[in-house]
Amino acid sequence: MSSSDSFIPPASAKGQQMWGGRFAASPDETMKAINASIDVDQRMWREDIAGSKAHAAMLTATGILTQEDGQAIQAGLDEIGAEIAAGQFPFSIDLEDIHLNIEARLTERIGDAGKRLHTGRSRNDQVATDFRLWVRRALGEADEALLGLMRILVLQAEAHADWIMPGFTHLQTAQPVTLGHHLLAYVEMFQRDRARLASALSHSNESPLGSAALAGTPYPINREQTAAALGFDRPMANSLDGVASRDFAMEALNALSIAAVHLSRLAEEIVLWTSSHFRFARLSDAWSTGSSIMPQKRNPDAAELVRAKAARIASNAQCLMMIVKALPLTYAKDLQDDKAMTFESFDAFMLSVGSMAGMMQSITFNRDAMRQAATFGYSTATDLADWLVRVLNMPFREAHHVTGAVVKAAEAAGIAELCDVPLATFQAIEPRIDASVIALLSVEASVAARDSYGGTAPKQVLEQVKRLRHALQLDA
Repeated sequence: MSSSDSFIPPASAKGQQMWGGRFAASPDETMKAINASIDVDQRMWREDIAGSKAHAAMLTATGILTQEDGQAIQAGLDEIGAEIAAGQFPFSIDLEDIHLNIEARLTERIGDAGKRLHTGRSRNDQVATDFRLWVRRALGEADEALLGLMRILVLQAEAHADWIMPGFTHLQTAQPVTLGHHLLAYVEMFQRDRARLASALSHSNESPLGSAALAGTPYPINREQTAAALGFDRPMANSLDGVASRDFAMEALNALSIAAVHLSRLAEEIVLWTSSHFRFARLSDAWSTGSSIMPQKRNPDAAELVRAKAARIASNAQCLMMIVKALPLTYAKDLQDDKAMTFESFDAFMLSVGSMAGMMQSITFNRDAMRQAATFGYSTATDLADWLVRVLNMPFREAHHVTGAVVKAAEAAGIAELCDVPLATFQAIEPRIDASVIALLSVEASVAARDSYGGTAPKQVLEQVKRLRHALQLDA
C-alpha cells in the first residue's frame, strides 16, 4: 500500500510520484500497474479523511501545526470529501493509492498547508488506521444484517411452531420435528456468529495512528487524542505491531467465514426444500429464476449463489493468513492485497445475508408435504423404544432390538406408520405391549413428547420464541 518511510516530498505535478525525490527515472508502466491500489482502496476515502482530520486536529492542538494551517486542512479535507461523494474527484493511478490521491488534491486546494498534513505519520500507520476503521464499520454492518435475518427467522418459527417436518440424520428421516424448531437452530448459530463478529470488533479497536513508519515519531504527538477522536478504545502499545499486524482483518474474515458457512447450510436447505422431490417450500417469484429452455423451471439461484459465496469468503480468509504468515516485521508490500480480499468478503457476505433475508421473508411452506415426509422411515420408532424402557423397565439395548423387529414386521406388511400397526403384531413380538403405546406413535404425539428444554415440542418452540423476541428487541 505504501512506501516504508515517512519522508514528506514536495508537492508534485500531476503524474509525478510524491515519493520520487530519490529516483532519477519514473517507474515502468507495468511497475505502476502492480504497485497501484487506487482501484481497490479508494473505497476507504471516508476513513482516510476521518483519520487525516483527527491527525490534523491533534497536530494543531499540540502546536506542531499552526491554527491557520490546521483550519485550512480541515476545510480542505471536507471539500475533498464532498467532491468524492459527488463523483467528481480526479483519481490518479500515478498517485498509487487513496492516501496520496487525497493528499495531493489537498495540496492543490490549499497550498503549502497541505504538505504539512503528513507530519508525524507514515502511509504505513495511515493505511493501518484506515483499514481498521473500515473493518470496524463493516463488522457493524454485518452484525446488523445478521440481526435482521434472525428476526425474520424468529417470526417464521413463531408462525410455524407446530408444523411437523422430518428431522434428518445422514439426510435420512430420523425423527419428526417442528419447522419452528428447525428454523430456530439457525437463529442460535447466527447468535454465536454475532458474538464472533463482536469479538473481532473488540480486538480491532485499537489505533495504530502515530506509529509512523515503524518506530514512532520524534514529534510530540498525542496518540490518545487521535485514538479517542476516531472512536478507538486506546492507541496500540507497540509501533511495530501497529503497522505490521493484520490479525484484526484475519479474525474478522474467520468470523465472517463461519457465519457464511451457516448461511450456506440454510441456503442448501432451501435448495432441497423447494425441489420437486421434497416440495416442502416454494420461493416467491421475486426470489426464483427460470430456465432458458425449460419453461416449467423455478430455480433457487440465489440460494445456490449463497453457497458459492461462502466458499469465496472462506478462501479469502485462508489467503490473507497465507499472505501474512511469512512476513517479518514490519511493513511489506504484500499487505497491499489484504484489502481486496477483505472488501470482497464483506461484499459477498452482505449480499448473502440480504438474499437469505429476502428468501426467508417471502418463502411459503407446504404443511401437508412436510407432515407426510415426517412419517417416512418409521420416524417414531424411538418413541416405541422409549416406551418399552419407561413402562416395561426394559434395558434400552433390548428395547432397541424389539423396536427393530416391529419395524421389520411393519415393512413386511406394507404398513407405513407404526401407529397403524395392529396391536396383535406388537404383542407377537413382545406380549407385554398394550394398546396405550399406539397413541404415542403418531408424529404429533412424538413432537409433543419432546418437551425438554431445547426440544422440538411446540410448547418449547414458543418458549424459545418468547426469549428471542425479547433478546432481539422484536417487541420494542
